[in-house]
Amino acid sequence: MPDLWLPGAERFPLSDPAPTDTQYAPRAIWHITWDKNASADKPVDLVPFNRLVQYFTGGGKSAAPHLLWDPFTGRTAQFYPASSRAKSVVDAPGGTRTNRTGRVCLQIETLFFPHCRVVGKTYATVRDTPAKGLDKILAWTRSWGVPDAWPMGSPSWKADRSQSTWETKGGHYGHSHVPENQHNDPGPMPNWPGTTPKPKPVPPLFPGRTAFGAGKSNESVLLLGQQLVRRGYGRHYRMGPSRQWGEADRLNVADFQRAQGWIGPDADGYPGPETWRRLFS
Repeated sequence: MPDLWLPGAERFPLSDPAPTDTQYAPRAIWHITWDKNASADKPVDLVPFNRLVQYFTGGGKSAAPHLLWDPFTGRTAQFYPASSRAKSVVDAPGGTRTNRTGRVCLQIETLFFPHCRVVGKTYATVRDTPAKGLDKILAWTRSWGVPDAWPMGSPSWKADRSQSTWETKGGHYGHSHVPENQHNDPGPMPNWPGTTPKPKPVPPLFPGRTAFGAGKSNESVLLLGQQLVRRGYGRHYRMGPSRQWGEADRLNVADFQRAQGWIGPDADGYPGPETWRRLFS
């Protein structure tokens, strides 16, 4: 059985553990403590770790997570075993019990607020921090079956909540993803295997104007037609795009060019470098 307590974490067990709803897939929820308000112009020193430990074992028990993590030192404190629910998300009546959703529902509070200052340096997001100890936390979440993926996408400062995704997919969630909640933390998080954004595809090089026109048949004509269809400019095709240039290709290109605000010779239906660039951007 995986470890109920993160190896190496300081233990501060609270006296009211409770079971999770194990019919749901395992997950982890990420937060930031956001205990100060700062700005790029007015950074504020990071709050001491021990002060947050005192809070979660005292007056803040009703909002205690599983883990408190300091990404600058790697220090961690744990308040509930993995098999228990924690209390860092709102659990409104009805729907899923958001504090309990999952075979495990591991809640991690990162000691952080935007534009905190540590040893004279200011950090805008958790992604900017050294993220010390993150590898150990991820090894622990994986041991409980939590996939590395973000089912609702890597967190930003914008809320993106889906009840159906929450109920059906395991993985990592930001507080900004949890149904019934209003907080939009943790903001951008470090990338880890399985969550690194895919590189944007490189658009194909423009093959030159001579690739298009009456009698032309080549892969560039087909590629052009396929992209026109993807962008919603394929209404003149009867059978779909092909390698053979035809009047339907010209009319579809002209539709796209007019959509750019071009008129006259600039919307003649024959692709030039700028038409190609915009079509594939």
